[in-house]
Amino acid sequence: MKHLQFLQNIKAPAAKVYRLMLGLDNIKTYQDWTSAFNPDPDGAPGSYEGSWDKGSKILFVGLDQDGKRGGMVSKILENKPAEFVSVSHYGMVDGDQEITSGALVEMWAGAMENYTFKEHNGVTIVTVDLDTADAFAEMFSEMWPKALSRLKEICES
Repeated sequence: MKHLQFLQNIKAPAAKVYRLMLGLDNIKTYQDWTSAFNPDPDGAPGSYEGSWDKGSKILFVGLDQDGKRGGMVSKILENKPAEFVSVSHYGMVDGDQEITSGALVEMWAGAMENYTFKEHNGVTIVTVDLDTADAFAEMFSEMWPKALSRLKEICES
């Protein structure tokens, strides 16, 4: 498992960045910035099902090239609004099934994804720390900067 970190300066209050990043007022803001991870040719955006509340299960889902639903089964370990969100990934979504054991899951089990929001003089620094399977490190190293750049555009408009 590899640890990756990405930072983005955004000229907006932390509370605004937090709400837009998580899609709390309108899920479309979440779907917009995360489109870098789920570039579906038919235009169906990736999304989430569940709640960002601490202790809640949340599914991060999208469609693969064949139109099959897939994604991650996760738990919100912490959610301090406009400060910090911690997500633990513990399974995979495969069609309508949630798979939480087996070889496919083992490479992701326990992977963390943390979002930290630090505001100073009207600028919020979003820091994303995540663990990923070695096989996906290069892909995420390309996708995350694009996603955070799009989040910046959304928050600053």
